[in-house]
Amino acid sequence: MNTIMADPYPVRPIAADEYPFFRRVHDHAFNSGPASPERWARAVRQFEPERSLAAFDETLPAGETVVGTTGVYSLRMTVPGATLPIAGVTAVSVLPSHRRRGVLRSLMRRQLADIAARGEEPAAALWASETPIYGRYGYGRASTNAYFDFQRGDGELAATASADPALALRLAEPQAVTAELAKVYEDVRSGQPGFFARSDDWWGRVLYDEPDERNGLSPLRCLLTEDGSGTRGYALYATAARWDDPTGLPDGRLVVREVIAADPAAGAALWHSLLTRDLITSVTADLRSPEDPLLFQLLDQRRARVRVSDGLWVRIIDLPAALVQRAYSGPVDVVLDVTDELLGGNAGRWLLQVDAPGGIGAPARCERTGRPTDLALDVRELGAAYLGGTRLGTLAAAGLVTELRPGAVRSLSAAMTWDPAPWCPQIF
Repeated sequence: MNTIMADPYPVRPIAADEYPFFRRVHDHAFNSGPASPERWARAVRQFEPERSLAAFDETLPAGETVVGTTGVYSLRMTVPGATLPIAGVTAVSVLPSHRRRGVLRSLMRRQLADIAARGEEPAAALWASETPIYGRYGYGRASTNAYFDFQRGDGELAATASADPALALRLAEPQAVTAELAKVYEDVRSGQPGFFARSDDWWGRVLYDEPDERNGLSPLRCLLTEDGSGTRGYALYATAARWDDPTGLPDGRLVVREVIAADPAAGAALWHSLLTRDLITSVTADLRSPEDPLLFQLLDQRRARVRVSDGLWVRIIDLPAALVQRAYSGPVDVVLDVTDELLGGNAGRWLLQVDAPGGIGAPARCERTGRPTDLALDVRELGAAYLGGTRLGTLAAAGLVTELRPGAVRSLSAAMTWDPAPWCPQIF
């Protein structure tokens, strides 16, 4: 196997039969317990050994030599105007006993080099366990997620919320309607930056419902909204029956795992049902878009008690390929001077051009140039703006993008911004 030395730990991909040693590091680093047989089997099926990396301490006993890990899922993710192969970085971990020894640095640098050498994925994406880590490796915060917390009576929809009398609600066992869920998800995914295509195993993760891991909640439940043409939306959720003993009042919980709707009326019907359940006093939903249409269908959107945090982080791997394969919201004619300390092929001055009125759907061109620079920025900021959610204008206001031609920031920021805003509903 291809091996490098990593200050002073050798780094190489692991073989499939070494997965238990790989997983041991993950469990220590993330403070997690052993996986159930079902979860373990699925993890092994999804694992791509040839895209894994592990750091080894050969001074340790056999079976304990893996001290750092990272891996990649070969994903297909929606970006503005297209679906592209994206390296889904995962399982980044270092044993507590080997922190601050350069293991993470060596793994991340090697991984970037490997993804670039593969030549198939113009960008990588990940979920950050701790946000200060990944900017050092050229990742920028490209999307945002929201957490909603409704109390009893908070979920009243406005009179303007879309309604369709042809829609009906139906409860179903999630495993029995996976094909219907997948069709709705795929219809939405095709136009939603940040969504990635789900295989059967990815759906298995969405619908995972091991009794020992429910934390006091009911089995996973599914609500469909449909009409004569088929299913137009779904909600996955679980509940917990609680009562306030001194008063006898209900105090139940409803925890939303996922709500996906193909149109406004379907979304309104699902949320109305979830937010008005009998005996429920608390409805929470995580991994939502901070621009969720629900917030504009509520009578009082403050009642959602929104908390916002970072979502996907994106790293440009092949700059010209990444920039020409996404769409833009307007014409572009700009010279970027890009800094990239880890992938030198991205560094330097690039002319990005998109023609046609409005630019939408027109082919982009990106090539090296000797023209004077219009904008100077790090590859990190380009990754942050890539999915169309983080505005270059905001990054410039933070001092992270330098404008050398007046108006260049405003023009490119508007062209890279996309509707809908990026959102990823599943951690990988």
